[in-house]
Amino acid sequence: MEAQILPEFTRDMFNRVVDRRSRFAYVLRVIVAAGLPLAGCAPQQQSLAPVQPTPVVQRPIYVPPAKPVVPAKPTSPPVAHHENVTILGTSAEDRAIEMVMFGRSGEVTLILGAFHGNEPTSADVARELIRHLRSNPHAYQGRRVAIVPTVNPDGLALGTRANADGVDLNRNFPASNFPADPPRNFEGGPYPVSERETLAVLTAVRELQPAKIVSIHSIRRGEHGNNYDGPARALAVEMGRHNGYPLLPSMGYPTPGSFGVWAGVDQRIPTVTLELPREADSETCWRENREALLAAIRFPAGGEPVHVSDPTQAYRTGSGK
Repeated sequence: MEAQILPEFTRDMFNRVVDRRSRFAYVLRVIVAAGLPLAGCAPQQQSLAPVQPTPVVQRPIYVPPAKPVVPAKPTSPPVAHHENVTILGTSAEDRAIEMVMFGRSGEVTLILGAFHGNEPTSADVARELIRHLRSNPHAYQGRRVAIVPTVNPDGLALGTRANADGVDLNRNFPASNFPADPPRNFEGGPYPVSERETLAVLTAVRELQPAKIVSIHSIRRGEHGNNYDGPARALAVEMGRHNGYPLLPSMGYPTPGSFGVWAGVDQRIPTVTLELPREADSETCWRENREALLAAIRFPAGGEPVHVSDPTQAYRTGSGK
């Protein structure tokens, strides 16, 4: 191989090279100088196929699904506030006895406060109810609510149970248990409806023909509760679900000439006497009884409407007391 590739004059020089690495480098220089191809080094000619353009794939653009259109709920028209103030009469000392009426039509719930002047929380709770109904007319929608916050304004001013004449108004009604011949020391007055304040309440009942009545009082804690007269047990139970007060079928002592007996027993109007715990302040009493009073307003009285005739004619005097 070497005799064919190398010229004669180079053979001696080649033999002088004893180092194999130097000999290889020398042979490589000769081959390169002679222009001889090296096996595996020459570039191989390849027939290249024409480059086909990569097709552009049109990918769909993601469009989030449109949110479904929810039809707006039909809004009820706002409930119109309707309030009317009536002066039912005046007290023994000529203080006005006011009644606040809410609503235009529907059955009437009558709520009375402060029969006794030494029970001021009863008046405060009634006034809080007035403020609440002014701000929340939906509470009496489709019905009427009449509130007399202070039946006994003189007693409230004086801080006494009785009115300015010394008569216990809650013993002055023409109830079936009013004494036929009351003793001189009878706290309910010389005869039924002897007091202007009693006449004012009877006038309200006669004119309104209420479907149900709540009379607010206070008593020692432990004796408080939802006392009822007439067909009012269901109403008292419903109120108890909200204020947690016990159900009181009786107060445990005689109540001659009381409003509850006259309205509930004699007139058959569902009547609840709400007895607040006397030691509780006004804020506590309102918080405990707000929902109970609103439930009483919503409570369907049921039964036939009771017609109350004028019970005052036989007892009126020339002085109007």
